Amino acid sequence: MKILCIEDDHEMADLISEELQDRGFTVLLTHDGQTGLDAIERGRPDLVLCDIGLPMLSGFEVLEKVLVALSNPPPFIFLTALTDRESELRGRRLGADDYVTKPIDFDVLYEILRARLGRARENTIPPVGMELADREREVLTWSARGKTSSEIALILGLSKRTVDFHIDNARTKLGVATRIEAAIRAASLGLIAP
Repeated sequence: MKILCIEDDHEMADLISEELQDRGFTVLLTHDGQTGLDAIERGRPDLVLCDIGLPMLSGFEVLEKVLVALSNPPPFIFLTALTDRESELRGRRLGADDYVTKPIDFDVLYEILRARLGRARENTIPPVGMELADREREVLTWSARGKTSSEIALILGLSKRTVDFHIDNARTKLGVATRIEAAIRAASLGLIAP
């Protein structure tokens, strides 16, 4: 998932980028309203995080222009230190999908992102802490390529039982019932590249 963060405080922008990248997102940064608007129109991010107090165009102006320019705009979330009720109401009246105040609770922000990106895209966002061991990724990769446990065992120099053990562990971690579902889920989460 590609998230555009429009934030004029470079240190804050870097922190947001680092936190979201650690959680599996691709993050693009811009530092003023006009550049952010251009990036939205050009790059079509999956979601926009936008500060309100920006140079050139305010966050409110960016949202207004996005809603006019795009027939299907991405979800738009304001990130701001402005905690007054009127600012939040203005943002929501303009059509913002959510309003998050600083300092940012990144666990809450992550859940907001998951909800705003929708159920249809949920399977492409890795759950926090989702890790497969190297060997689990390796056997799932070969499984995704259509190899049986016996064939994978020969390729990797393991026993069939060890291959099945790693596949079962991966299935459990991924929350699926079959090795095919495990391979599909791992590929969709970017954990393997078949």
